[in-house]
Amino acid sequence: MLVSFCVIAYNEEKALDSLFKDIIAQDYPHGDIEVILVNAMSTDQTRRKMEHFSEENHGFRRVVVLDNAKKIQAAGWNVAITASKGDIILRIDAHTMIPHDFVSKNVQCILSGENVTGGRRPNVVEEETPWKHTLLLAESSMFGSSIAPYRKGNHKTYVKSVFHGAYRKEVFEKAGLFNENLGRTEDNEMHYRIRKAGYKICFNPDIISYQNIRNSWCGMLKQKYGNGHWIGLTLGVCPGCFSIHHFVPLAFVFALILTGIIALLGNTGMLVCLCILYVIVDLLMSVLAVQRQKWYNYYLMLPLIFLSLHLAYGVGTLIGIIEMPFWVRKIKRDKNE
Repeated sequence: MLVSFCVIAYNEEKALDSLFKDIIAQDYPHGDIEVILVNAMSTDQTRRKMEHFSEENHGFRRVVVLDNAKKIQAAGWNVAITASKGDIILRIDAHTMIPHDFVSKNVQCILSGENVTGGRRPNVVEEETPWKHTLLLAESSMFGSSIAPYRKGNHKTYVKSVFHGAYRKEVFEKAGLFNENLGRTEDNEMHYRIRKAGYKICFNPDIISYQNIRNSWCGMLKQKYGNGHWIGLTLGVCPGCFSIHHFVPLAFVFALILTGIIALLGNTGMLVCLCILYVIVDLLMSVLAVQRQKWYNYYLMLPLIFLSLHLAYGVGTLIGIIEMPFWVRKIKRDKNE
């Protein structure tokens, strides 16, 4: 089967060298792989590196470099999918590491009768320092991220969404392309439509890829806020594409606001109980996160990191919900113009 290996990137010159090495190392026949590289109008050397990789070719069926003028991730994926000629379309973020059998294992799973496949996606850090390892523990913990199967699933099953997925091309022909109005939630909405079109999404733990976490605490907070914000906005166009766990941080923020108002009215008991309960769970999850780890004093920051991530995500979702009606009206107005 011809595999279209698709990568979109914006200012990822530092990440591309490693990713290109991983692509070259794939044990699937290079003659049965086409590499589709999409540059989101980068201002660094991203496009030049893509062009250099294209010129070298490395025995691939073809290597194509395209531009994503809209700079939106969903639009970039649509550029890649439209240009693809493969039987299987495989999507990879630029900030990723993949083992040598990544393509072949996806193909094997597709050949077994699946239409959409994906696997585990552990988090890693680019540089192993005590502080960055602390951030890694926070991001890798269920308490700091989510319970999505692709993070720690260990058995084959059918799921609502996968990370770094492989798709039979017919899936996009039937379900359509990505919604370019969406930011961080384009995968959730796309996978929702894929399921509605009658396809199952297979999670196979034998397939694995690695995602680099943000390099700083501020970067992680910005990411969590953005994720939450887009969930709030997307409720206006596709409320069915989310699970309950997406709204746990929002529920926590709502609980803080409600008990805070009650405390201002003279009854502080509920707020105190909420804070005590959260602190207990926060400390317990922090202890579980550092079990069997070499001790660093930075680990003492984990409870505060967890709290900040939950607040950023929850506040982002709340702001998104508030802005959602105006955003939906803007989308409809733009369509009519």
